[in-house]
Amino acid sequence: MLTGLGILQSTRGHVKKMVRNKDSTSTYGFTLLEVLVALFILATALGASLRAIGSLSQNNGDLRVAIMSTWSAENQLAQIRLSKTWPPLGESFYLCPQGDFNFNCRQTVFQTPNPLFRRVEITVFIGPNSERKIIKLTQLVPKGL
Repeated sequence: MLTGLGILQSTRGHVKKMVRNKDSTSTYGFTLLEVLVALFILATALGASLRAIGSLSQNNGDLRVAIMSTWSAENQLAQIRLSKTWPPLGESFYLCPQGDFNFNCRQTVFQTPNPLFRRVEITVFIGPNSERKIIKLTQLVPKGL
């Protein structure tokens, strides 16, 4: 325990005098340079962390768009299978909303070398006049299904 006059009293009752060497120039703490280096390292680490978090959130949004567009295309292909109709050759455009996305779909039907099958391609676009193709699914449809 430290008393008021620079005298240290131990818990056993012995009194010792603290001796301070006037020639000693030792200081406690960090220098300004050490603090700045530590702050620079911390700022670099935090910057990298923020960049990684931003990348993850962007990937999450892109993945959500890809999943929803795949569902839209699969829904149309399932509707063709369930309707049991022979799809006419050519190209058609229609809206295919899914969740909170308003996708546009293009259905293209091609003749195959086997006359009993037709190839149906569903291409999903992000917006009404967009050229950005998100996904393209293809299915063979048999005649007389």
